[in-house]
Amino acid sequence: MDSARFEALVRARRDIRHFLADPIHETDVEWLLSMAHRAPSVGLSQPWRFVRIDTPALRERLAVHVDAQVGEAGKEYEGDQDRLYRSLKLHGLREAPVLFAVYCDDGTETGHHLGAVTMPEARRYSCVMAVHTLWLAARTRGIGMGWVSILQSAGVDAMLDIPSGWECLGLLCLGKPMSEEDMPELERRGWEQRTDWHSVVVRR
Repeated sequence: MDSARFEALVRARRDIRHFLADPIHETDVEWLLSMAHRAPSVGLSQPWRFVRIDTPALRERLAVHVDAQVGEAGKEYEGDQDRLYRSLKLHGLREAPVLFAVYCDDGTETGHHLGAVTMPEARRYSCVMAVHTLWLAARTRGIGMGWVSILQSAGVDAMLDIPSGWECLGLLCLGKPMSEEDMPELERRGWEQRTDWHSVVVRR
C-alpha cells in the first residue's frame, strides 16, 4: 500500500454510532479477528481476548447498563455543554450487527513476561494495537466500528462471567455505517475540534 492509500484509510476511520441493519458476513468477522491477532504485542504475549455477544437479552442488558453510565457520567456537565452531551448518540449497542467486549488477559503466561516485568501495562497497550488494527481492517471492507468506554467494568464483567485477571477495555460495535463522513461526529457536533499534530509534539 502506498502512503496516499494509507492516509485515506486512516482518515476513513471513524467512531461509528449510527449503523445500518445489514448483517456482516461471518467470513468478514473471522477475517477481522485474524487481522487483529496479527497486531504487535509486548513479548509476543497476544494478551487480547474478544468476547462475542450473540444473546439478544445480554446485548440489551449491556445497552441498559451503558445508558445508565452515560447519564451518570453526564452529571459533570452544565448549561450548553450538558444539553449538547445529552443530544449525542454515544453507542450503537442495540443497532450494530456484531458486538464484542474486548479484554486484556493480564495474567497470561504467553510471551514469558518479556517486556512486561518493568511495564506490565504494555500488555494493555498491545490490546489497543489489536483493536486499532481491527478498526482499520474493518474500513477496508466498508465496515465501521464504535468503541464504547462509558461503562463500569465490574458490571460488564459480571454479566459476561469474565475470568479474574482479565481487564475490560470496552465494547466494540461493528456494522455498516449509515453514512460516510469526512469529519468525526464529535467535531461536526461542536463537542471538540481536532488539534494540529504540531501541538502535541514536545522537544527536549
